[in-house]
Amino acid sequence: MEPFIVSARKYRPKTFKDVVGQQAITNTLLNAIESNHLAQALLFCGPRGVGKTTCARILAKQINQEDSQNSDEDFAFNIFELDAASNNSVDDIRSLIDQVRIPPQVGKYKVYIIDEVHMLTQSAFNAFLKTLEEPPKHAIFILATTEKHKIIPTILSRCQIFDFKRITVKDATEYLKYIAENQGIEAEEEALHIIAQKADGAMRDALSIFDRVVSFSGKILTRKAVTENLNVLDYDTYFSATDYILNHSIPQVLILFNKTLSLGFDGHHFISGLASHFRDLMVCQHQETISLLEVGEVTKKKYQEQAKKASTSFLLQALDIANDCDLKYKTSKNQRLLVELTLMKLSSINFDGEKKNPESVALHNKTISFIAPASFYHSKKEKTSTNTIKTENSKPIPIAEEPKAAATPQNTVSIPETKAPITNTITKEAPAPKKIDLKNPIKRVSGLSISSLKAKKEHELNKKELVVDESKLPKDVVSEEKLQKLWAEFVNVIDAKGQKILASNLNADIPKLKNETTIHIELPNDTMRKEVEREQYELMEFLKKQLNNYFLELKIKVNETTETKFAFTPEEKYEKLRQKNPVIDLLRKEFDMDLT
Repeated sequence: MEPFIVSARKYRPKTFKDVVGQQAITNTLLNAIESNHLAQALLFCGPRGVGKTTCARILAKQINQEDSQNSDEDFAFNIFELDAASNNSVDDIRSLIDQVRIPPQVGKYKVYIIDEVHMLTQSAFNAFLKTLEEPPKHAIFILATTEKHKIIPTILSRCQIFDFKRITVKDATEYLKYIAENQGIEAEEEALHIIAQKADGAMRDALSIFDRVVSFSGKILTRKAVTENLNVLDYDTYFSATDYILNHSIPQVLILFNKTLSLGFDGHHFISGLASHFRDLMVCQHQETISLLEVGEVTKKKYQEQAKKASTSFLLQALDIANDCDLKYKTSKNQRLLVELTLMKLSSINFDGEKKNPESVALHNKTISFIAPASFYHSKKEKTSTNTIKTENSKPIPIAEEPKAAATPQNTVSIPETKAPITNTITKEAPAPKKIDLKNPIKRVSGLSISSLKAKKEHELNKKELVVDESKLPKDVVSEEKLQKLWAEFVNVIDAKGQKILASNLNADIPKLKNETTIHIELPNDTMRKEVEREQYELMEFLKKQLNNYFLELKIKVNETTETKFAFTPEEKYEKLRQKNPVIDLLRKEFDMDLT
């Protein structure tokens, strides 16, 4: 029985052409050898299993073969490999420097490959600096590392750096297909894709996984065998889960999740894979990004078919929900419940990305009357009027009509089709207002109810924007004296109504007229300014009407220095009283009174 050789060793590249996924680096090294521009200190850095040490050995062999007639010569005596993980002291580097001085017996160069060079100590790096900067002509140093950031800058500046990239899924799949054909193994392309994805860009890992799966399944390598052996969830699981989510089938998706847990997978693995699945569906939404989908052709067609069922807004919200669950999973005390709640949220998303609302679905196509303000309430027996809009050369269009309403006078608005300012002729013959029946009041609906919200939305849609011709608005000259008189009159009115805070705020300053139409007042703080701005509509309507000038506007300035004029707290009020009459302080002390 012949000893088994793992694929990572058996199929290790022997020439630069055999190296997978590093064409840019191999071409650069070949051109450097041919043009005699090869540096004496090289640094190969990149992830594990991408070919750093392999390229170093090929380079060491290639530069010595130029003057040799025997192409099979491996020049093993000219290649020295040092594992810096276990030989990282100053004495190890000094021993290496002593060997460098001796020229090669066969070939032209002695090549020193130092693997995991970032493991060298600070003293070892310092001992190596001089030799690395000015090595003998026959010596070439190749340093390999997976963590370039741990190497001191003085070493980096003396090396020619080559950054090895991760091997793509496509390149790894093609190489695995070549090895499977070479070994007489029938392998499904989807199975090789899963192996390449599991390797995460490392060819050595991909070959190790390939050997393990072949030992499990034999000469026929299927996708099912690979998923079972590697403990990964099959694409079909996520396709089924997404179908259930799109159909809002919460029970089915929870049963699928429970089945996944019974197979030995944890919830974190499931939800992170589902998020990746949504990402792949998003990629399939556009023809330009389909190339980012690293799956086989059969699976790619499935993704494209399912991507047509899901909208972009759905996928964006689904990605956000799934990613939020992924972040919270490790800190959650009830992890299964967290994933189940996430699946329920995902199943409650409509195709347009909005949450389903059972009440809104139930009220679909139902007529909901808008509840008007109290001043417009009438009894239920009152006949309603029909409002219509008439346009030129067109028939009257009904705006809103109560069912089975009796014939009543019509309110019509004539709107011309030109873009000139609208001068509407409004003919209104409404019945005399009736008193509200207090014995049988109309039932009001809460402003937060579904009925009022829908009615409000319909009311907004039916509103017609009217263009006002400003040139026809009155603009009489306003005197500051009359303005102040009307201001005081308005303050007295609202004070009598009980609006004490607003009246106090308006009394804080005397209004002044600037630029004929701008009213200026100063308030001591921003809180009073906001209060006045919020309630200024009624004030300005009163002033505009009384002064017959509809171009007036109010400007409020905050001047905190005037705040001391006003007393807000009991202590401030007492202090002002004491300043006016110091005897009150004696009275307080005599009777031992408190400020409240």
